[in-house]
Amino acid sequence: MLNKKRTIDELLNEWMYDEELKQNILHWQTLEGQEAKFSSFPDKLHPSIKKALETRGISQLYTHQREAFDYASSNLSFTAVTPTASGKSLCYHLPVLQKILEDPSSRAIYLFPTKALAQDQKADLNDLIELMGEEVLSYTYDGDTAPGIRQKIRKAGHIIMTNPDMLHSGILPHHTKWVSLFENLKYIVIDELHTYKGVFGSHVAQVLRRLKRICAFYGSDPIFICTSATIKNPKELAEKLTNTKHELIANSGAPVGKKTFLFYNPPIVHPTFGVRRSSVLEVRDLATRLYEAGIQSIVFAKSRVRVEMLVTYLKSLTKNKIQDESIRGYRGGYLPTERRAIEKGLRNGNIQIVVSTNALELGVDIGQLQACIMTGYPGNIASAWQQAGRAGRRQDSALIIYVANSTALDQYVVNNPNYLLGSSPEEALINPENILILMDHLKCAVFELPFATTDSYGEFEVQQLLEFLEEEGVVIKTSGQWYWMSERFPAHEISLRSASQENVVIIDRTIPAGTKVIGEMDTYSAMTLLHEEAIYLHQGTQFQVEKLDWEEKKAFVREVDVDYFTDANLAVELKVLNEDKRADYETASVSYGDISLLAIPTIFKKIRFQTHENIGSGKIHIPPLEMHTNATWMSFDMPENWSEEMLTDSLTGAAYAIGSFIPLFIQCDRNDLSVVPQVKAVHNDRPTLFIYDSYPGGIGLSERVYDILLPILEQTIAHVKQCPCSSGCPSCIGAQDSLNESKGKVLKVLSILLREMM
Repeated sequence: MLNKKRTIDELLNEWMYDEELKQNILHWQTLEGQEAKFSSFPDKLHPSIKKALETRGISQLYTHQREAFDYASSNLSFTAVTPTASGKSLCYHLPVLQKILEDPSSRAIYLFPTKALAQDQKADLNDLIELMGEEVLSYTYDGDTAPGIRQKIRKAGHIIMTNPDMLHSGILPHHTKWVSLFENLKYIVIDELHTYKGVFGSHVAQVLRRLKRICAFYGSDPIFICTSATIKNPKELAEKLTNTKHELIANSGAPVGKKTFLFYNPPIVHPTFGVRRSSVLEVRDLATRLYEAGIQSIVFAKSRVRVEMLVTYLKSLTKNKIQDESIRGYRGGYLPTERRAIEKGLRNGNIQIVVSTNALELGVDIGQLQACIMTGYPGNIASAWQQAGRAGRRQDSALIIYVANSTALDQYVVNNPNYLLGSSPEEALINPENILILMDHLKCAVFELPFATTDSYGEFEVQQLLEFLEEEGVVIKTSGQWYWMSERFPAHEISLRSASQENVVIIDRTIPAGTKVIGEMDTYSAMTLLHEEAIYLHQGTQFQVEKLDWEEKKAFVREVDVDYFTDANLAVELKVLNEDKRADYETASVSYGDISLLAIPTIFKKIRFQTHENIGSGKIHIPPLEMHTNATWMSFDMPENWSEEMLTDSLTGAAYAIGSFIPLFIQCDRNDLSVVPQVKAVHNDRPTLFIYDSYPGGIGLSERVYDILLPILEQTIAHVKQCPCSSGCPSCIGAQDSLNESKGKVLKVLSILLREMM
């Protein structure tokens, strides 16, 4: 049960006079709520739908819902961009249900980025259909769908709710089993459009081109309906994703509750080195205050490890209560049944605090939360607003606390609150032209339907690419058509979400009677989180990895009770493959092109809970992973009288500083790009800073960096100079081991590059 409740306004009134808190709160801002804007029901709205809405207490639509219905009725594809909990689902439910009631043979596909969202929306839609009293059949179709009902769904389902992965590998390659769907497909709904960015979005863009090609084969031409949280380029993203022209609905008619934002900076605990108290420990203390005030809250953390650390800390609040489940973690890697139970516990109020990765940013219904704490800047403005939108979803007052990490970008945001509160959100970038992704899906497309020698594919001319595939021995050309001829099933070999094709399964050996699967993890993350001797945290319980079978992708773990967690390092080796652009200066050069990199796990550290001190280390024995991508790189002549050690420290600090500020300019996630220094680059023996796309084949981000390096360097130098530390700290150039004037040397490296380019 929850503690004795106080309201947000009562709590904030107390905090205003709390001296301990006040000294760390740099900014306090309240955004007032907004009244709803309504529009009448459309004249043509089916009586059954009208009856269902009125039963739910809806007597008129929000203006954006009415606009959506009108666009759909005019056979226009559109994208609706409105805040969290603004009734976006009715933007697509109403036109889809209207069409099915007008013509029962009509079909629709709903695409959600996760299975959890599909299940959540299915419950909401089925409730609406039940109130209508009409026979409209909606089904989820994913990996959990029982084989026994799959045939019924294919033949009779009016609305198929699925995810891009299932569409890619479970529906499109078997389109001959789905004839009634593809012949009568009227609408394709894409919910949470803003999630389709980077490598995932580029893959999904190709899946949708394959879907449109199959629709054309069966004689249908569906309308696209997209809904999104706020991003900078929703229309452009929707059009690039679907290869279809879109109208834009950007003005929400939904009411918005009052939101109070607190920008909180942990205190400095080591003035000489500029080290602040851990944001995780500060968040623990703030969440404890909310728990004791009976405030139902969500705490966001950026990594699985941080989620589990916070759950471990906070569960000490309930250690004397038997089977108390009021504090839970939530992240990718938990099994579906566990995630559903947590979502239900949030809705019915049994869970008071949930600690989550960005897995709960999306629109899964978790009820009415009152407060949100962000452990560090989420990486982009769009995610920050998504997380903030999880508090006060039902128009009540909400509290959002942003707790800054010590990183340069976090310190910039906490000291410049208007960057978060006043800037437009980022662009969501995709690159369907990525040749690796295009070739993968071209193989799938040939498998699904032969290509004529005159055919294009989406907006791409692909005859030369098909000739290449013929040389590879997977397609064959006969009498004017290209056919798939390999025994391989191409869709099964392509992961939409990561460079690696497989996940590592986590198997618990604690139980004497046998083993059980407790989670899974992508291959790249497993290199640093599931190596042998790693401490794997799950719902606050510690497991140690006893054996990692890398070939079979299985990690065997056993429950332990230790007072530390583990953190691992990856070394990266880079080689330039080819140079597409180059600018030469007197003692420096800037280039853009293709590189290959080798990620090598090296050592892991054991870090004590509470104090976060290093108490030991060990080697990791996992083979390296290779990746090809795009990069921009800056090379320059080594300054006179500098040793290699001085240069190494300076380049490392410069890489940290530049990497922190790139997201301010090209508005991407901090993890979308990596900055790596080389004292002697393999291709030219000069000191070099590489800025590369963190995705195979690249998605065009590093090319944008090439064009705007000058303002990035100017902003970086200004921030490092303004930082109050004397010799460098985590808030400007990264953690420093000694007082060796690193800050001055980093500024010299950055200034050399800036001076050369001006």
